[in-house]
Amino acid sequence: MAKNKPNSFGGLVYSTDPSFKLPSDDQEEQESISPAQQKLMVQLDTKHRAGKAVTIVNNFVGRATDREELGKKLKSFCGTGGSVKDGEIIVQGDNREKILSWLLKNGFTSSKKK
Repeated sequence: MAKNKPNSFGGLVYSTDPSFKLPSDDQEEQESISPAQQKLMVQLDTKHRAGKAVTIVNNFVGRATDREELGKKLKSFCGTGGSVKDGEIIVQGDNREKILSWLLKNGFTSSKKK
């Protein structure tokens, strides 16, 4: 049995709407602004994580590749794991002080939220 694969039109087979237009893939990502203009928020979170604490960095404005690069640097500096998803940088453990000091040292504007 063949697997159903969506076509290049996102699964669209036929439309009866005469004014229908396919959505364009020309979505431009927002350009990353300088670290001094970034207002990042560092917070601790334990919800939906089986009681384990994680440090979340929010409000990064820019490209996804830049966000992933910043996440990689923060995880490396803290010596822990983590991920970058849904516009958030997640670092395992309570590393608020470490992350805040690294961000300030590297020119970012940030605040800590309890």
